[in-house]
Amino acid sequence: MIRKFVFYIRIWITIITPFVLLILPSDFFDKGDSICLSKMLAGVECYACGLTKATMHFIHFQFTDAWNYNKLSFIVVPLLFPLWLKAFYELKGKSLPGILGKLT
Repeated sequence: MIRKFVFYIRIWITIITPFVLLILPSDFFDKGDSICLSKMLAGVECYACGLTKATMHFIHFQFTDAWNYNKLSFIVVPLLFPLWLKAFYELKGKSLPGILGKLT
């Protein structure tokens, strides 16, 4: 019972999150200080620094801003799309067809 509840919560959060991020303005996460431990403790930016900001700008088609915040967003964001599709298929009780089903 609890496993099924957690499963559906995880699936619905995965499906709804991109829509919520699209509704929010692209500069929603641009304000505020960094909470990265690497940056706070050592003063060194890690590979994930700015990835949330870059992702927000990427999904709002502001590619120059996304590139300036974090170049890895051009790899990470397209890789999130198959995971989002997988959530739809899992909701129906199926698995992704083809090579995507084997990879995810």
